[in-house]
Amino acid sequence: MDLIANFTKTSWTSFNVQVLLVLSLVLIAFLPGKLSKTRKHKLLRLPPGPPTCPIIGNLAGMLMNRPTFKWIHRVMDELQTEIACFRFVGVHVITITSCEIVREAFKDKDEIFADRPETYPSELVSGGFKSVGLSPYGDQWKKMRRVMASEVMSRNTLNMLLHARDVEADNLLAHVHNLYERSNTVNVRNIARTHAYAVTTRMLFGRRPYRGARDGDDGGLGPREREHIEAIFEMMNCIFGFKASDYIPCLRGLGLDGQEKNAREACDIIVEYNDKIVDQRMASRKEKGGKDVIEDWLDILITQNDTEGKPLLTPEEIKAQCREIFIAAMDNQPNNVEWTIAEMLNEPEMLEKAVEELDKVVGRDRLVQESDIPNLNYIKACSRESFRLHPVAPFVFPHATMEDTTLAGYFIPKGSHVLVSRLGLGRNPKIWDEPHVFKPERHLGCNETSQEVSLHEREMRFVSFSTGRRGCVADRLGTYMTVMFLARVLPDFSWNVLPHGGRVALVDSETSLFMSQPLVASVKPRLAPHMYPTFKN
Repeated sequence: MDLIANFTKTSWTSFNVQVLLVLSLVLIAFLPGKLSKTRKHKLLRLPPGPPTCPIIGNLAGMLMNRPTFKWIHRVMDELQTEIACFRFVGVHVITITSCEIVREAFKDKDEIFADRPETYPSELVSGGFKSVGLSPYGDQWKKMRRVMASEVMSRNTLNMLLHARDVEADNLLAHVHNLYERSNTVNVRNIARTHAYAVTTRMLFGRRPYRGARDGDDGGLGPREREHIEAIFEMMNCIFGFKASDYIPCLRGLGLDGQEKNAREACDIIVEYNDKIVDQRMASRKEKGGKDVIEDWLDILITQNDTEGKPLLTPEEIKAQCREIFIAAMDNQPNNVEWTIAEMLNEPEMLEKAVEELDKVVGRDRLVQESDIPNLNYIKACSRESFRLHPVAPFVFPHATMEDTTLAGYFIPKGSHVLVSRLGLGRNPKIWDEPHVFKPERHLGCNETSQEVSLHEREMRFVSFSTGRRGCVADRLGTYMTVMFLARVLPDFSWNVLPHGGRVALVDSETSLFMSQPLVASVKPRLAPHMYPTFKN
């Protein structure tokens, strides 16, 4: 379930056919206007980039070098540049690894860079660009952004749904304790994804609706929940992948590399799971005259009205936004906590320091609560350091320019796709001392107790939650979910590497930035037995 999509064996065997089709269609239907624009752009000072082939630019390089993100970063290293330009047929793809250039784009010129590219997977999952994160800049985006920021993710709503998060924080402990009783070991990736999924479903739908009667009470995922999660991660694969059809619109829907088929199948599963619940809820509220209370995010989306008292959102918009909520919620937090615990297991003094902080702030006679988070600066510093060193994806989701502009003195054409490198920012030696070393203290400042640590990096020296006009509206919730996971499991169990396991291998996957192997660790209860909750379905 890697974030960066890979070619299947079928894709590689059909590679030559794909390239021939690309070139033929481009020559017949796409190139005349693009060639004139390309000649114009050559007269202007574009950012440095690799040599381009006639017509297709760097498209062959993108298709032949998988995963593409490694090739892009390798080219930038060879060119010794922090801003680069890759041309995929008629689209200029601008990649950035400098925090100064990122601030210029998303602070000084935010509106110019506020558009989104239109791709087949993003159109599919957003129901034709009806959700907030994937929609192009315009009235639809503004409407959905207003609903998500001021209603769904407002402080009042998050306070209302505190109980839902508390239930799943207790369920997390119950789940880990049940795993201890079974085998003394936990798969951190599994429990992290289970927690993120459980919190999301409970806040969105008021419960975990896909658990069956036979799924047991240990807190783990049932078969239907696993199918849903696998479809969500496959959809992420497709959204974040590099495909020829992303840059040649006339190829969309042809399924040249297999990714579009994967996207359709994954989206069908998500639709099957989500849309039925939305339809049932809307019918129920209509039968009751819309008088019942607001209990979750779905209720909020359904009950939004315009100035005339009519429903603000259509059923299709509500369903699209529900799908996007799942996709946005499932990757960042699980990846962060897995890497954080892995780093701590290799440096026991860090784990000890985190536990000491929790013992001091919380004690051993109660469980940590969200109200404790402002005082957990060392835990947050560890999480920040994982966001810096181990981002969930190589790039932030692409932006698109709405007019010709400049960055760092270079010309950026209208319609360019702009990719901010999470990897390049977080591991940039010009920004960070010893960039490949995990050092949480770098985020604490001179005095560890003088200033609250925030997971949101507003100066864009790394990316935790994206920023700017198209920034993440759920950074507060992301902080709650990430810190609460660490603050619940770290002090309530003793953690160790598996016997005879040695140090944890802190190695990225070949095709993504996830750990190459899921982290499996040994745990042992640290609190009195009565402190561990039982699972609540």
